[in-house]
Amino acid sequence: MRVEPLGPAHLAAFEGLFHASGSACFCRYWHFAGDKNAWLERCALAEGESLREQSDAVLSGADEARGLLAFDGALAVGWMKLTPRAAVPKLRRLPVYRALDLGPDAGVFAIGCFLVHPEHRGRGVARALLAAADAHVRAWGGHAIEAYPRRTSEPMHPEQAMQGPLATLLAQGYVEVGGEAPYPVLRKALDPLAG
Repeated sequence: MRVEPLGPAHLAAFEGLFHASGSACFCRYWHFAGDKNAWLERCALAEGESLREQSDAVLSGADEARGLLAFDGALAVGWMKLTPRAAVPKLRRLPVYRALDLGPDAGVFAIGCFLVHPEHRGRGVARALLAAADAHVRAWGGHAIEAYPRRTSEPMHPEQAMQGPLATLLAQGYVEVGGEAPYPVLRKALDPLAG
């Protein structure tokens, strides 16, 4: 499995992964200005709009479109939105996070979501994306990565774990820095000298 940052050459593979996963969001939720009902309507009736917005953002090199794709051969099997925290203010405005003082945004990258191809779940795709994240964030000038998983004692359906598998994040060196019990905020500080 190889992991690469999303770029213009990967847009068809990115689109294929979202279609194969039955996801109409194309990673635009954190940038959508409307309310929940408007978002659901867009996903049901106008998914092309989200794909167009994401494609335009990728082609323009916008920070909000950053992320990593995992490939098995030519097939995109996983996606992780990995963007400067300042590019996803909607995430930090959620009621469970907005009162938290997590420090300045500069140099902090946020994991906005994960998506794994249904036929490749349970094969270490999320782990591979996380393992590759450190080097990419360093190359992009970052010094820390934050994640916002959900903690529950009940098993979650893969779509419910869209913000990351807690156990995998902890195993990759992320530590809890705040948040309420079901909605912890995890962070990994990056050693600037590491490879």
